[in-house]
Amino acid sequence: MRKQWILVANGSRARFFCRDGVGDPLVALETMDGPEACTRGNALQRDHPFAHELAQRLEEGVVDGEYETFWLIASSPLLNEIQHCLNRGVDYRLKWTHDADFTSLDAGTLERRLRELRELHEPGMPVH
Repeated sequence: MRKQWILVANGSRARFFCRDGVGDPLVALETMDGPEACTRGNALQRDHPFAHELAQRLEEGVVDGEYETFWLIASSPLLNEIQHCLNRGVDYRLKWTHDADFTSLDAGTLERRLRELRELHEPGMPVH
């Protein structure tokens, strides 16, 4: 398996995890805090700048050779916003998405939850 990042995000926080190979545990890499929640305006307006910041960090990771593939787990509408901000080279590396807020999970719990979700959607397929 190639080095993989997992990005979990909501409108106020993003956490990057990585793993080097099949069966390797997730390791927490970085946490980024987003803009404070607005009292006015919709969530899309609030998340948009954060989506650009996350897409930029994903691009830096590609350029620096920090990962080869990634999964994106984010709450709506941030999930769609991030995807729209990805350049072609980063988008090519995106292998799986899920609409959820897992930012509060520790690495072990996140790994178990992702494995469960992948097995539900791809029965019989190994989870990478």
